[in-house]
Amino acid sequence: MTQPASNPTATALADSDRLTVGVGFPLTDSRESQPPIARELDLAAHAESVGFDALWARDVPLYWPKFGDAGQTFDIWPWLAAVAARTDEITLGTSSVVLPLRHPVHVAKSAATVDQLSGGRLVVGAATGDRDPEFDAFGVDAEQRGELFRESVRWLRALWTADFPSLDGPWGTLDGDLDLVPKPASQIPILPTGHARQELSWIGDHGDGWLFYHLPEETLRSFLDDWRAAGGKKPFAMALGVELADDPAAGPEPIHQGYRAGVEWFREYFQQLNQIGVDHVLIGLRGEDPETALSTFGDAVLGALSSF
Repeated sequence: MTQPASNPTATALADSDRLTVGVGFPLTDSRESQPPIARELDLAAHAESVGFDALWARDVPLYWPKFGDAGQTFDIWPWLAAVAARTDEITLGTSSVVLPLRHPVHVAKSAATVDQLSGGRLVVGAATGDRDPEFDAFGVDAEQRGELFRESVRWLRALWTADFPSLDGPWGTLDGDLDLVPKPASQIPILPTGHARQELSWIGDHGDGWLFYHLPEETLRSFLDDWRAAGGKKPFAMALGVELADDPAAGPEPIHQGYRAGVEWFREYFQQLNQIGVDHVLIGLRGEDPETALSTFGDAVLGALSSF
């Protein structure tokens, strides 16, 4: 078949001359209960209007109180479809769909549907999962998650790009007499998350980028060196917890996976990330007034990055 077009909003995560920045749901900072739907969608549109490049939805199939985080609670696919209807150009990402718990045909069809509904704006962050009881609930051997991840990526590529593919694997067999419809509107990038129980060389060969977690500066520089050797110019994206201090000049205080600091420090920090070669940062923005926090971060940090 004809290869789907490469959509500029998705590939901007790699092709932009500047560091791009996305923000993760829930935008209302409700992480243990259902966030308000209308408010979340309003904030998604607001995030686009103040200059964010991407909106990311987490895949948490079941709530495990011991983990202390329900994600955004809503299933990622219908949620991103709703977000697509409220936005125009911003990239939509999964951070990250747990491939070993999902049949790849379901993932491929859902992702292609969202990509079509959004006009080719989808990026698929993909992971192996880190909530042990979910594997028992789905009847999946947790020890096989690395192999299942590799197989799922292989199936997704074939289902998105080939007519009537022939596939065989842990989920079943396709003999060339069935096809996935719809196909994606664009070439959907897959970003393995963390190590995904793979060698970095495999991620470099089979991923369209790498999504990792917050790291201290020296460790980050080392990871970037390793990634450039494995993945070349493919994008390196990282997650970062962000909490804005009332004092714009406040220095950094560590929080989970990130910092609490004033916007002046974050402006310098993001410019540094840009200079050392990070391509995209997915922030988890925390605060009691999310609309103001999005606006403040957009003006002080994103505005400075856009001048590079």
